[in-house]
Amino acid sequence: QVQLVESGGGLVQAGGSLRLSCAASGRTFSSYRMGWFRQAPGKEREFVASMGNTAGSTYYADSVKGRFTISRDNAKNLVYLQMLSLKPEDTPVYYCAASTGGSRYSAASYDYWGQGTQVTVSS
Repeated sequence: QVQLVESGGGLVQAGGSLRLSCAASGRTFSSYRMGWFRQAPGKEREFVASMGNTAGSTYYADSVKGRFTISRDNAKNLVYLQMLSLKPEDTPVYYCAASTGGSRYSAASYDYWGQGTQVTVSS
């Protein structure tokens, strides 16, 4: 089992940057695909980025490609989401998630979730 705790959210002006962190517990962290999702009030949880358990296998939503970077440090059980050139539409709550398989783009494929961290981008 994996427990996830996100941090790093906050208020930033449009064009600014933030780095989200996700701390994971569990000795098998390196075997999980890790993902970031976001969810605005009244909307479905939306895929943002994912990274496999091996370096190089990263995937991004078109809306964040070129601006966001996902990375992981298996030795420290950490996953990061570096966000640059933030826009007001990047605003919702961001969730870290761990998956053992299935579609990397679907929230239903992720088995463990953090509690979320709020990102607010002001225009």
